[in-house]
Amino acid sequence: MKPVKLANSPITYFVSRTKQAEWVLFIHAAFVNHNMFKAQFEYFENKYNILAIDIIGHGQSTDTQKGDTIDKMSKWICDILKTENIDKVHIVGVSLGAVLAQDFANRYPYAVGSLACFGGYDINSFDAKMKNENSAKQKLMMLKAFFSVKWFAKANKKISAYTSQAQNEFLAMNILFPKKSFMFLATLNRMVNKYKTGRRNYPLLIGCGKFDIPMELEAIKAWKNNEPDCTVVLFENAGHCVNMDVPQEFNKTMEEFWKGASQ
Repeated sequence: MKPVKLANSPITYFVSRTKQAEWVLFIHAAFVNHNMFKAQFEYFENKYNILAIDIIGHGQSTDTQKGDTIDKMSKWICDILKTENIDKVHIVGVSLGAVLAQDFANRYPYAVGSLACFGGYDINSFDAKMKNENSAKQKLMMLKAFFSVKWFAKANKKISAYTSQAQNEFLAMNILFPKKSFMFLATLNRMVNKYKTGRRNYPLLIGCGKFDIPMELEAIKAWKNNEPDCTVVLFENAGHCVNMDVPQEFNKTMEEFWKGASQ
């Protein structure tokens, strides 16, 4: 995929074009980079136009300036769409990517063809108790990283993936995550419970792996209660990063979802 540096931002994004196809945007999880979707790029490269980004502080998006924060990601994504002349896009977000995908959909709903969020939670209606539990676990992980990124990455891979292959791939990316980039995650709360969910003019798909942490399974259940019209998928033999654990099942699920969204 061709890397492109977005002007007046720290963001590097990646583009793969094919003829007269719809656009898909992939937004990765925390501590890794766009390559977590490698299996998706290979499968969809001749079927869809593909757009992927490295989130601020991750991958090739580390050339930051004072005032650059993660809650600006939606504006930068909007700028990317304008630069590439993209009117509407199917968005796929995993974990942190699911948070950013929702924030973009809140701000720019007219640009969303469909929304698919995995390993995430409803940022417009996030339970306070669950939010506090999530924050406590994040602080514990950050403490491990303070002492050793390698130690942190080894612990994180077991939480983030279920299969040994996916864990090893996650670890290889996580080790490259710079310690200083933790500061960009500090402003994530600015996106949570900021908007009320209105009527969606696009389909919503949510899900996770059956071996994800119990809190994530609870979050998906709560989200479904909030938005009963959404579609839920739970992947067998998968943990948090379902697209890495079971890429074939994930790719088929997305293909069916996008075809339905285009009808």
